[in-house]
Amino acid sequence: MWMVWLTFPFSCVQSDFYRVLQPMARGNIIQGLFNTQDDNLHRAMKKPIAAMYSMSSMVEFEPYIDTTIDFFLKRLEEVQKKDSRNSCDLGAWLQWYAFDVMGEVTFSKRLGFLDEAKDVDGIIAIIWKHFQFCSVVGQMPWLDYVWAKNKFVNRMLPAKMHPVIAFALARARERKQKPSSLEGKNVANVQNSRNFMSRFIEIQAKDPSIPESFVTAWAYSNVLAGSDTTAIMLRSIIYFLIRNPSSLRKLTAELTQARSEGRLSNIVTWAESRRLDYLDACVKEAGRLHPAIGLPMERVVPEGGAEICGKHFKAGTVVGMNPWVIHRNKEIFGSDVYEWNPDRWLGDETRRREMERCLLTFGMGHRTCIGKNLSYIEIYKLIPTLFARYDMELADPTKEWHLANSWLVVQTGLDVKLRPKRIL
Repeated sequence: MWMVWLTFPFSCVQSDFYRVLQPMARGNIIQGLFNTQDDNLHRAMKKPIAAMYSMSSMVEFEPYIDTTIDFFLKRLEEVQKKDSRNSCDLGAWLQWYAFDVMGEVTFSKRLGFLDEAKDVDGIIAIIWKHFQFCSVVGQMPWLDYVWAKNKFVNRMLPAKMHPVIAFALARARERKQKPSSLEGKNVANVQNSRNFMSRFIEIQAKDPSIPESFVTAWAYSNVLAGSDTTAIMLRSIIYFLIRNPSSLRKLTAELTQARSEGRLSNIVTWAESRRLDYLDACVKEAGRLHPAIGLPMERVVPEGGAEICGKHFKAGTVVGMNPWVIHRNKEIFGSDVYEWNPDRWLGDETRRREMERCLLTFGMGHRTCIGKNLSYIEIYKLIPTLFARYDMELADPTKEWHLANSWLVVQTGLDVKLRPKRIL
């Protein structure tokens, strides 16, 4: 019966939970594609850039991702040489990788996480603190007016700008400079790079009706929404594979065969990954068992009320669905919904399509995550590249791990031992 929600015949606006998610910069609220409650603003922000996020367009960014993966692998090798146990907090490294990829594709410049092997400018800590606040206050949105969005309180606090917003504004200024002012710099790289920021500025230049704030919001959303969720997915896939040796053997066999047949590069390409059926099943199963969003995606019932699952809800009622609950519906996913089972995605095609329609890893409908295609490219490239290169095991198999998920306010690392394989 809950399927009625996924095919809602009318539009519902986002609840005040999404207003809580809106950060402030210089005393102004920053609304983005994900957190705005205004559907008209959402359409205005999405329309100019929607084509840019299609899968065909996303593949154009693959060289940026390759550059970061190559550097990521080199940094892992350096870490192994320093640690005789060949172990590292892979959870942290995966998050640094996800942030630096977004820096590369958005600004043609890594944010520096992999270079420095730390949380640069406290960006991760700031985002973590923000989501901790939102996960609680989002259930009591009136508190947001009392503190975070209280103009009087904000006047009393020192003026601060989110480091990602500051970074985005700096890159925007660089690309708007005239060539004569870029003395000593590679003008081609700064002015003509086809990264997201250059494309955002180009779109805004062609249509002066697009406000400057859109460019900032687009870039900010890229990094904020495109890093944490990708890192959570990467951790989940690796964790479940290590915890389930039979699945890991199947994936290893698939990768070994592909490589022996010349169908696998050292850094796996997107096209190559799409021919790895078991890898695809593992990614979907990890997204089912451990979706990044762990709270109801709230909506407000419109005027006139609504019938949902046979019950009438009056206008103004906040309703929602939790992906963690939806993904454990036995009617759709089978009786073993609490267990890791990638094989469920390899069976009957009709059933697989039904499960895919109910998979809320990146949301659903016109508000689905616009950057999911880029996230999938990052994931489908890095996971086979890592498992083709390394044998992995948990540094402490007796320890129970809780994968980092900002929306559930659960945080931890993922200590893993890495042993290089012989590359065929």
